[in-house]
Amino acid sequence: MRFSSKHVILIWGAAALVVFGTLSTNGAQQPPTVRQGVYTAAQAGRGAALYRAQCASCHGNALEGRSGPPLTGDEFIRTWEVEPLSELAGKIRNTMPQGDPGKLTRNETADLVTFILQTGQFPTGAAELSPDESALKQIVWPATGASKTATAPVMTFPAAGNMAQVMRGILFPSANIIFTVQSVDPGAPRKPAAEDAAGDGGFNWAVWGGGIYPPWEMVDYAAIAISESAAMMMTPGRRCENGKPVPIDDPEWQKFTQELADAGKAAYKASQTRNQEAVSESTNQLNDSCLHCHQMYRDKRRRGVDPLDPTNKAGHCVK
Repeated sequence: MRFSSKHVILIWGAAALVVFGTLSTNGAQQPPTVRQGVYTAAQAGRGAALYRAQCASCHGNALEGRSGPPLTGDEFIRTWEVEPLSELAGKIRNTMPQGDPGKLTRNETADLVTFILQTGQFPTGAAELSPDESALKQIVWPATGASKTATAPVMTFPAAGNMAQVMRGILFPSANIIFTVQSVDPGAPRKPAAEDAAGDGGFNWAVWGGGIYPPWEMVDYAAIAISESAAMMMTPGRRCENGKPVPIDDPEWQKFTQELADAGKAAYKASQTRNQEAVSESTNQLNDSCLHCHQMYRDKRRRGVDPLDPTNKAGHCVK
């Protein structure tokens, strides 16, 4: 069968439309959201029973929040809408219930997540929500815009201490807790209080929290302290130990401050997994963020200045 050039062009054009149309459709395909029915009513029913037994005392019978945060509403969406559903599931599985974390199975965690979705009026579907982490990573929250909040005037406070005091009072002990996870597992059985107080290295719980808080929570708090302290690095009017002003307008200082905030967030996210290896891995980012700033503003060699002499502070906060 012979085709004219006109027929060939028409056939090629139709084929191209099919091919490019398919590519366009595939390229535009979006990951499923929780609005697309990712769980069943029966699964949410199991989750409701589990929630009443394990969660309601802290989060309220209607998920409105009590001693724990609310698990429904705009405040809840603002917290989780930037993350895939696997992050919420991981938070529940690794850190809940508050008094006995890690007891929930993956299936139980998935059931609890579906009850949270049902309470938030996200629709049911034909298939149950998979407990598999890789599957949960594929499901996202809808772009609701709930994270956009109106800006309001905030209170500001003058610096109370110099940069060295902030470093030694907040960053140094907090970073040491994070770095200690490299060699000491916070999930390991704790020593008796008398032995712990003796201080044989590692996590000295008589000092870090006096036995009040569980070890993994102490790692959480240390990571948060690191990230939050980045704002203190940018407090107008703060001075270094040598009296020089902290160079908050310097782009390099701002860059390293952002690195510190990001390192703290990464350490917290790793700590939420309750996995020693994950936290140990995150210490690389924390170490780098500290090193970059120290090399520029603390340890840089200058004529007549020994950067390793802690009593010689003349060159601090100067590039």
